[in-house]
Amino acid sequence: MGKIMDQRRNGCLIFSLLVLVVAVKGENLVFNVKHKYGGGNKGSILNDLKAHDSRRHSRMLTSVDFKLGGNGSPTDAALYYTKLSIGTPSKEYHVQVDTGSDILWVNCAGCEGCPTKSDLGIDLTPYDLKASTTAKSVSCDEEFCMLNTPYSDCKVGMPCDYQVSYGDGSSTSGFFVKDDIRFDQVSGDLKTTSMNGSIAFGCSSRQELSNPSQAVDGILGFGQASSSVISQLAAAGKVKKIFAHCLDGKNGGGIFTIGPVVQPKVNSTPLVPDSPHYNVVMKGIEVGGEVLDIPTTIFDTRSSMTIIDSGTTLAYLPSMVYSALIYKLMERQPQLNIRLVEGSFRCFDYTGKIDDGFPVVTFRFADSLSLTVYPHDYLFQVTESRWCFGWQDSGGMQAKDGVAITLLGDLVLSNKLVLYDVENQTIGWTEYDCSSTIQLKYESSGSAYTVASHNVSSSSTVDSGKAFTFFLLIISILYNLLK
Repeated sequence: MGKIMDQRRNGCLIFSLLVLVVAVKGENLVFNVKHKYGGGNKGSILNDLKAHDSRRHSRMLTSVDFKLGGNGSPTDAALYYTKLSIGTPSKEYHVQVDTGSDILWVNCAGCEGCPTKSDLGIDLTPYDLKASTTAKSVSCDEEFCMLNTPYSDCKVGMPCDYQVSYGDGSSTSGFFVKDDIRFDQVSGDLKTTSMNGSIAFGCSSRQELSNPSQAVDGILGFGQASSSVISQLAAAGKVKKIFAHCLDGKNGGGIFTIGPVVQPKVNSTPLVPDSPHYNVVMKGIEVGGEVLDIPTTIFDTRSSMTIIDSGTTLAYLPSMVYSALIYKLMERQPQLNIRLVEGSFRCFDYTGKIDDGFPVVTFRFADSLSLTVYPHDYLFQVTESRWCFGWQDSGGMQAKDGVAITLLGDLVLSNKLVLYDVENQTIGWTEYDCSSTIQLKYESSGSAYTVASHNVSSSSTVDSGKAFTFFLLIISILYNLLK
């Protein structure tokens, strides 16, 4: 199961801005982030959506604002990308943010197989260890390496190597380095200053990519392991291991923050102990207020796992659950002719109001936490009258030990503030207007600062080449629907 969260991410052509923010003692950091599926016609690139998910996979910061967007990644391992300023003098690198992986890595100078150009409209920049005056190699006998990638034949001065393999056959390998990364620190309501943090990250010297044309410079892992950037910042006393996101599914854009959120209030459920991902205990599913007719043991944590992951676009359910859910959703519309598109999307023609014609789906979790998914969330509009379900069968994603997988991505997380409290091992959410603001707490003073959402229209981001690709994909989908 180790890399299930890395089996994802291809592309879409609609971009919008998010804010990634971090909060802790004294200060805040802000990154401009661009979300690539925010708002608009979500169903326009069905095959890309599925491919995106199937491959992969003393001083505190408060607010970090990443510009996220793009159309896939070197390993299709994240939903969105951001820009990081690394080194001295600093250079900007486009990296994907992924809650399902645990290290930051970037392409390095002299890398074998690393991409040199991208169709995402970004300039790829290889990291050069020798060009930064603040950079140094991490050796295998250093604490960071011994905690994260220990090996028996280590000798003093040997590099700390890493290798990551993804579900689509992509892989990256190289060695760890440490260098300064510049953060935009929140210094007040909607105000920022600059600060540096010294971070260990992977320098990729070799790659095998499944989709190099959709490449970025690397991946920024937000997992729980000590190697992740948020864990390193927390270990240095700069942040608390708490982050949140609010993806605006209506207008695009939203908020992504690191640090305690004091407004809005969020109810939570425990994370499953000793799990590598953000696993929770599912108790049941309701459709239109009625309990879905499935065995009560199907979500037993000994035989199944439920993962919350903002790096996944769609939602994946065990075969038995998927079949029962689709059957129940169609009970109100038995006359509709369902067509299978791209091998896994169930699509149909419908001219009525989606929210009136289909039921609400509610997931129930431990500690009475619920997650409501509306028809306009789980249905993707391909044309004015054609729609497809975003639910997918996870039967082919079973873990090595046969455990069934429920993987809940942005399909169900949009228009909700989702709070990951790693320190207290809980996760929670509340329905929220992701185009508004939230408040983050400062531990030292007890005061709170306001962080606003960001949004950038797709028209200002997509160039003519991408627009032509978008047009061809639409034609492909329509052709499959009309067959």
